[in-house]
Amino acid sequence: MSKKNRREIPKFATPIIETHCHLDYLDDNELETTLQRCSEVGIERIVTIAVSPDNLDKVLALTKAYPNIWGTQGIHPHEAEGYTPEIERIITERCSDPRIVAVGEIGLDYFYDHADRAVQRTVFEAQLQIAADLDMPVVIHTREADEDTRSILQNFSGSLKQCGVIHSFTSGLPLAQYCLDQGFMLGFNGITTFNRAENVREVVAATPMEKIVLETDAPYLTPVPYRGKPNAPYYLPFIAEKIAEIKGCDVEQLLSQARDNSFSLFFEG
Repeated sequence: MSKKNRREIPKFATPIIETHCHLDYLDDNELETTLQRCSEVGIERIVTIAVSPDNLDKVLALTKAYPNIWGTQGIHPHEAEGYTPEIERIITERCSDPRIVAVGEIGLDYFYDHADRAVQRTVFEAQLQIAADLDMPVVIHTREADEDTRSILQNFSGSLKQCGVIHSFTSGLPLAQYCLDQGFMLGFNGITTFNRAENVREVVAATPMEKIVLETDAPYLTPVPYRGKPNAPYYLPFIAEKIAEIKGCDVEQLLSQARDNSFSLFFEG
């Protein structure tokens, strides 16, 4: 899309919570610029997500350096083969920190298969057990793994009292309905704006407002009208507009409910 077709980022009265991004991927200058622009468009709080043994410390450090940043601790399925007893100990201990709000990003990814599937399942279960033991919510990644994700979550049904969020939801309606019935929220991002994402918009339409949280997964999945540029939390207003359009509601109503949902999920447990 040419520059002349790119809209200014809209501003709304309701503060916005970014529930899933990767701020540690930015250098210091990029981070400061990003946070300034977030403030200008009303991003109130940001949850930056851990994915690997290499960024657990970086995520925690960001939460200590900035009052509007919170974080998670966990190992992504791509990095499952790097999960060790020492990493498990670190995640478990860090979850007592008030700036760490969830175990994640954990789950299964059978699309890329960067790690052995059996190892992915074992590591997913181990981290779900941490969350169950500590009464923490989880941030779950699942891609092309609906059956195994559901099967594993069924094994933890009732023990995950805080549940959590299935982030960047792109799976089918059956998994969506199962997760919603179990008490999970669904995270939606710039994919909702993509031309060929009717499957995701179908899930958005079927998801109760009380179960939706907003995310960018920045620096990935940049929404229209800025596709082709690195993503950032300050593009969340475009995602909110699209979800409100799908739900047939006012954007402020959507933002208010999503904010309440985010507080309930991460900050009021």
